[in-house]
Amino acid sequence: MTRDFGDLTAADYLDAAREMTAANRPYLAHLLAEEAAARTTDPATAAGIRASYPHPSNARKESD
Repeated sequence: MTRDFGDLTAADYLDAAREMTAANRPYLAHLLAEEAAARTTDPATAAGIRASYPHPSNARKESD
């Protein structure tokens, strides 16, 4: 693992977002995905990343 966060790529952040999703940490997954999207040059790819990891408060559904 690198100690310089500037050396991390969008793929590194996406890998971490997947790990946080698997660990049931949706907010951290969202934050990591946002950083991955910010490091992506293609707007369509960035939009796809953001759609895959929505903000947890927006993704929750009410249940009775």
